[in-house]
Amino acid sequence: MSQQPAPSIAGPSDRIWTIPNVISFIRLLGVPLFLYLLLGPHHDVAAVIVLAIGGTTDWVDGFVARRMNSVSRLGELLDPFADRLYILATLIGFTVRGVVPYWLTGALLLRELVLGVALLVLRRHGYGPPPVHYVGKTGTFVLLAGFPVILLARAVPSIDGWAGPLGWGLAWWALGLYWAAGVLYLLQTAQLLRAPRVAT
Repeated sequence: MSQQPAPSIAGPSDRIWTIPNVISFIRLLGVPLFLYLLLGPHHDVAAVIVLAIGGTTDWVDGFVARRMNSVSRLGELLDPFADRLYILATLIGFTVRGVVPYWLTGALLLRELVLGVALLVLRRHGYGPPPVHYVGKTGTFVLLAGFPVILLARAVPSIDGWAGPLGWGLAWWALGLYWAAGVLYLLQTAQLLRAPRVAT
């Protein structure tokens, strides 16, 4: 009785027009719309809706990619890029409007700067970026959930009593997770850079 070969697990494809990638592209289109609503006519409630959709669909593209077995190299780049673009756009818009203090913006941007330097060091030694850690992914999700609540509390004063503390609680939680993930990425970077020396 002959044995059938086990099915091979395909790696990321080179396809561009996949459903998950289209979702990511649509998420990216929401960034300029959000900034326009926030900084132009000051339609804060509409800006909250756009930001909430962009944040809550963060997991959709990845879920669809895994469910439909349509993981692509472009998608692996688009998903974290869209996350960072939403966070950066929100920080810029919120800081300009005075929704969040400068220290929060500085703390989040400093983390990105530190990781950016680590990525440059890894690339110089021939390594790619370390795999995305669930702590960082959770921190991004919580941050993208907290930002709309903070803006909604500002836009609708009648709910500020509960929405404000909720939004800022999420923001503090996300900040802790964000930096915890940053420390993990730095530890991974250090391990990769030490590995050749240990082997020799």
